[in-house]
Amino acid sequence: MKKFLCVLTAWCALSAPQILIAAGDPEAGKQKILVCNSCHGEDGNSIAPNFPNLAGQGEKYTFKQLQDFKSSLRIDPTMNGMVLPLSDQDMADIAAYYAQQPPKPAAADEAKVALGQSIYRGGITAAGIPACASCHGPAGRGNPAAAYPALAGQHAAYIEKTLYDFQNGTRSNDSNSMMRALVKRMTKEEIQAVSSYIQGLYSE
Repeated sequence: MKKFLCVLTAWCALSAPQILIAAGDPEAGKQKILVCNSCHGEDGNSIAPNFPNLAGQGEKYTFKQLQDFKSSLRIDPTMNGMVLPLSDQDMADIAAYYAQQPPKPAAADEAKVALGQSIYRGGITAAGIPACASCHGPAGRGNPAAAYPALAGQHAAYIEKTLYDFQNGTRSNDSNSMMRALVKRMTKEEIQAVSSYIQGLYSE
């Protein structure tokens, strides 16, 4: 078990993207996210489950996603157009602003907690899938230095869609194909359960 954890830790470290990001100014970012508010909320807490919460998200991760949308490495009909006018400094400022906003707690579906918790904290041994917590942290706060996203409190519907997108290849901007390799071995029930569990992590 210890050997497995060491290998897993090394794998996460080697898979971390190398991201160079300018120093972001959250006050400047606040002025630059006005157009983002209708989908992501004024403080980065979205009221619509299909739009992700950005509050509390690591700066490197948000910055990378904005860059990927601009280069079309990550495809979304709305976001690809929205980021076109943004400079790297704009992206850094926006990422800095959202990183400082407190996430709001949410709740999980109690019927899915047992399975979701088992996957998030222990993985799926039979499928060779490691615990989500190994990269995203036991409390779902992510790994800001490695640009692994914070997940806790994220909308279950958004997490579920993201995992399906990785599974079918619609989304492919994960470092070293890490997420695609793991999620392709998950069942629909497992994806729904861990997505729901993640939504309720801040409520624990």
